[in-house]
Amino acid sequence: MTDEQYMRIALRLARRGLGKTSPNPMVGAVIVRDGRIIGRGYHRYYGGPHAEIDALSSATESVEGATVYITLEPCSHQGKTPPCVDALARHRVGRVVAGSLDPNPLVKGRGMEILKKQGIDTRVGVLEGQCRALNEAHFKYMTTGLPLVTIKFAQTLDGRIATATRSSRWISSPQFQRVAHRLRATHDAILIGVGTVQADDPELTVRLVRGRNPVRVVLDSGLRIPMEARVIAGKEAATIVASTRRADTEKMARLRERGVEVLLVGEDEAGEVDIKQLLKMLGGRGITSVLVEGGGRVITSILRQRLADRIVAAIAPKIMGSGIEAVGELNIGDVAQTLKLSFEKVRRVGEDVVIEARFEDERSATKP
Repeated sequence: MTDEQYMRIALRLARRGLGKTSPNPMVGAVIVRDGRIIGRGYHRYYGGPHAEIDALSSATESVEGATVYITLEPCSHQGKTPPCVDALARHRVGRVVAGSLDPNPLVKGRGMEILKKQGIDTRVGVLEGQCRALNEAHFKYMTTGLPLVTIKFAQTLDGRIATATRSSRWISSPQFQRVAHRLRATHDAILIGVGTVQADDPELTVRLVRGRNPVRVVLDSGLRIPMEARVIAGKEAATIVASTRRADTEKMARLRERGVEVLLVGEDEAGEVDIKQLLKMLGGRGITSVLVEGGGRVITSILRQRLADRIVAAIAPKIMGSGIEAVGELNIGDVAQTLKLSFEKVRRVGEDVVIEARFEDERSATKP
């Protein structure tokens, strides 16, 4: 087998950590000796052994002189666990093949350099595009300090996410609801506006699939959130209400008494919560990915400011006519100014067509 074939196995292992390792990246490792796989491992959960250590502990024989395939450069610093490069050197492996260098400033090529100095043969860049794509949130977060932002919505064929009276349940199929909950389970935080809380009173938890609940973040510049809202009453997940200094101090105190964090953020030109500043603040807390679930005003604001990286949209086979649009005014006067997307996946989910797309931006930190 080739280096690429072994790296594909490591990638499959790495994906098992989806939704469990953040803020750490997902990593897989395979140990090969004389053409035989003698060890496999992956980073199973945040704070647990890294993939290299997991693979070394599973080895069925001595790994001295063996080749270790890792989807991401091994760490060279003390964190929740000791440096992986020390373990690899101590076990006297003969060769280390990494899919990509780690953008973490504490690593960033240092891990591979240490291995070289230990006399271990190294190679970097095997299936690099796939390895980077696996950890796109990690790459963006480490290079910009900002979380990866995914916009998710369901709309009718004519572009409506709700009727004029704000009725929106259920536009999409039950099958897409599972997709939506899987997205929640694989993001660190979920972001909505207070209008959605008032209209739909969502729980914003993971229920239809297995996985951890994301931190719930509600944009509420005037602190209008109802005290009986499920995101406040429910204790299944942490809730942050992002507001401004215009917020009523008495209500702020009542929310904090209920265990809700009120985060004061600067205002944008419209006097609303400055979403870009909020994303920086969330990044400062180790939140590496944010799922935006609407509504239209929030989606439009994020698109207008070019803050989104991805879109997952379900197109239901329904016509609504007048209603609430998924995306509002973006101040685009010419077709050449439109936001350009690259369709990555188009598939049928139940009755819906689901499109996964990425914004085409040469400056994107997540671009391989």
